[in-house]
Amino acid sequence: MIRAIIFDFGRVISAQKPPALFARYEKDLGLAPDSINTIMFDSDAWKDALLGRKTAHGFWCAIGPELGLNSSEEIDGFRRRYHADEAINPGVAKLINLLYGRYKLAVLSNSPPGLVNWLEDWNIRQLFDVVFCSGDEGVVKPDPAAFEMTLGRLGVEPGTAVFIDDTMEHVKAAEALGLHGICFTTAEVLSDRLNALLESP
Repeated sequence: MIRAIIFDFGRVISAQKPPALFARYEKDLGLAPDSINTIMFDSDAWKDALLGRKTAHGFWCAIGPELGLNSSEEIDGFRRRYHADEAINPGVAKLINLLYGRYKLAVLSNSPPGLVNWLEDWNIRQLFDVVFCSGDEGVVKPDPAAFEMTLGRLGVEPGTAVFIDDTMEHVKAAEALGLHGICFTTAEVLSDRLNALLESP
């Protein structure tokens, strides 16, 4: 019997940004096409933020010059623009609200420190029994410890939990520990797959 459902945050609870938006960032910053994600998320600064060795603010200060932002005002301006463009996935939000009260719910995310503040800003923190943020814990997926710590805080066994993530490597890591895994594509597909799993004997 399924007792708990664990959601990734980025590109699952938060909506995937369209490619056109990144193209606008690159044009405005004078960057080469298809370069901004590599500059930001393949960086040592990002890895440090995910492990809690840098704050989110520290990440932006470190990465700013690589984006052509050479003052604290420019960095803060783009940071605010970038975050303002983040949005909750409405289909996933609807599903979470339907599951609330019926199952234990958790977020398990590779994110810089302070993810809980984001959830509070979106008024969904209260829906989750556990929020595991790698930047606060110093452990990143697919490290088994991230899943084990989340399960321990939920008080459930692996076979009674479902893990949802858009990265197949993370899904496979969860399945190797005995969790049920779903690789996220769209809210509609997730709803169908989750319903089939929850309805199975």
